[in-house]
Amino acid sequence: MKNFDCSIPTRIIFGEDGEKQVGKLIREYGFHKVLIHYGGGSVKRSGLLGQVKELLDKEGVGYVELGGVQPNPTLSLVREGIELCRKERVDLILAIGGGSVLDSSKSIGDGAGNPDRDVWDFFLGKAAPAGHIPVAAILTLSASGSEMSQSAVLTNEETGLKRGFNSPTHQPLFSICNPKLTYSVSKFQTGCGTVDIMMHTLERYFGWSKDSAITDRISEGLLKAVIEAGRIADQNPEDYEARATLMWAGSLSHNGLTGFGREFLMQVHQLEHELSGMYPRIAHGAGLSALWASWARYVCPAWPERFAQYASRVWNVDGDFEHPMNTALAGIKATEDYFKSLGMPVSLEELEVEPEKFEEMAEKCTNYGRRTLAGIRKLDKPEMIEIFKLAYPRR
Repeated sequence: MKNFDCSIPTRIIFGEDGEKQVGKLIREYGFHKVLIHYGGGSVKRSGLLGQVKELLDKEGVGYVELGGVQPNPTLSLVREGIELCRKERVDLILAIGGGSVLDSSKSIGDGAGNPDRDVWDFFLGKAAPAGHIPVAAILTLSASGSEMSQSAVLTNEETGLKRGFNSPTHQPLFSICNPKLTYSVSKFQTGCGTVDIMMHTLERYFGWSKDSAITDRISEGLLKAVIEAGRIADQNPEDYEARATLMWAGSLSHNGLTGFGREFLMQVHQLEHELSGMYPRIAHGAGLSALWASWARYVCPAWPERFAQYASRVWNVDGDFEHPMNTALAGIKATEDYFKSLGMPVSLEELEVEPEKFEEMAEKCTNYGRRTLAGIRKLDKPEMIEIFKLAYPRR
C-alpha cells in the first residue's frame, strides 16, 4: 500500500428534508451574502429554488442568483459569475444541482478569490489558487461526487478544451444530500450518473499499484451496491433506498476513499474530456460508457490478473486460473452489457462522433505532445487513437 494523506472535511447532511436546514446552516457559519448558482429550469419548476430563497430570507441572509449552467460547464459563465461575486461582495457560493453546477461554482470561487489571475490559468496548470470563496451544495443529481471532492472540470468553448484540476479550495464546506431530490432525474441521466459513479471507482481500481487489499474490498463492495441500485432506480425512479445508495456511493466514489494507497490516473476520464469538450452535447457519463470497454480491452493484456479479479469479485465470473485473460474479458463484457441495460452507449458510433476527429482528440489529450497518460499501459497519441478506433464499431 502506498503512502497517502487523507483529509475529507466536507460536512454531509444526508436524508429527507435536509435542504430545509440550509438557511440556518449558512447563518450559523456566519455568511452574509450568497450566490445561488444553478442550471436550467428544473430547480424553479420543482419549487426548490423558491424554497431556498424563503429559507435564506427567514434567516436574514442576502443573496443573488445566477442560472444557466450547462451539462458541460463553460468558462464564459464562470467568468460572469466571478464578476457578479466581486460586484455583490459574495462570501459563499451555494450550488443547487449536480456535478456541473458544483464544478462551475468551484471555478467561480477560485476566480473571485484570486483577482490577479485568470481562472483558466488554474485549469492549464499555470498557477494554483491562493484563496477562494467557499462553496456549499444542495445536491439534486447522483453522479460526479463533486459534493465531497477536490475536483473541478471546465470547458473553454473558444478552444474546445475540457480541463480539470484538484485543489483544496474545491472541497465544499457542506453538502446537503436528500435522495428524494433525485426522483425526477430522467432515466437517461440516472444511467449516466450510475456509470459516472462506477467509473470513479473503476479508474482507481485499475491503477498500477498492486498492494491495496482493504481499498480493493471497499471498491468492490461499492461497485456491487451501485450495480444493484442502478438496476432498481432504472426501473423504479422513486425507490428511496436505491436513490440513497447511488447518492452516498457517488460521494464515496470520488472523495478519495476508493483510491487510498493506490497510484492511478483516470485515463478514460482524460480521453472522455476531449470527447465532450469537442462535442458538448455528449453527456459525460455517456462518453465514459462509450469508451470504457474499448480502453479495458486495450490495456487488459498488460495485467489480465487484475481484470480477472474484478470479474470474479464484482461480477461473480467463474475464474479460469490457467487462462486469466478469459476471465478478464468476461468481466469487461459483463460491465459493457450492464451499461447497455441502462440504455447507455457503448460505442462512439452511437454518439455520432466522426472518426476523422480521433487524431485531433488524441492530440489535445496529449496537451499537444507535452504529456502521456500513465497507467497499467502508458498511453501516448497512437495508443489513444487506437482506443478511439476500437470504440467506434457498434457492438
